[in-house]
Amino acid sequence: MGKVEKITKGKAVAAAATGDAADRGARRAKRLEKLAKASTVTFTMEIAVRRFMDAQAKAAGMNLTHYMQQLVDNHVIESAPADDALAQRLAAKRHVISEVVARAKAMDAAGKFEDHFILNVVQDAAKDATFAKQYDVASSGGAEAGSRAAQRARVSLNQQIGRVIKKAIGARSKRTEKGKIARAQVQDALISTYTLLDKPS
Repeated sequence: MGKVEKITKGKAVAAAATGDAADRGARRAKRLEKLAKASTVTFTMEIAVRRFMDAQAKAAGMNLTHYMQQLVDNHVIESAPADDALAQRLAAKRHVISEVVARAKAMDAAGKFEDHFILNVVQDAAKDATFAKQYDVASSGGAEAGSRAAQRARVSLNQQIGRVIKKAIGARSKRTEKGKIARAQVQDALISTYTLLDKPS
């Protein structure tokens, strides 16, 4: 006869909590997958058009996906009414991205590159009142301040900021001894988590 383990109340509660957490995680993953599908557009281009757009994206220092996204954002900004909240947020986001890219290139050229470069660029940009105001508009995601939706939008923007800074100076993610991407956390800054950077020698 196999061993029978007595299930205590504490064990049962812990097991139930673990199960609930797993269920919440699964439901969240499904919601995110559904949102990703709902916001993804797929279309076909002629080969010549694709080559042309690839060249345009490369000249802008972007991959094709981000370049095409910028074109769509620009269309919304230029076509929507001046008081349109979405257009204002997209314009603010464009300002933020353009500013961090410009500062990243300037700071790198000045020999200021180091592991915490992403944080340094953002902190330098945040000293400018206009940038700080535009960041607040761009990072809201059109959601109420302090809400989960606003928090997710802020995280998404910060991740994009990190990616464009890294690409702007030709850097790569720094790796730990175990081969994992090295990240750092900081308090009282626009970004709380960021990737450490490295440059090919």
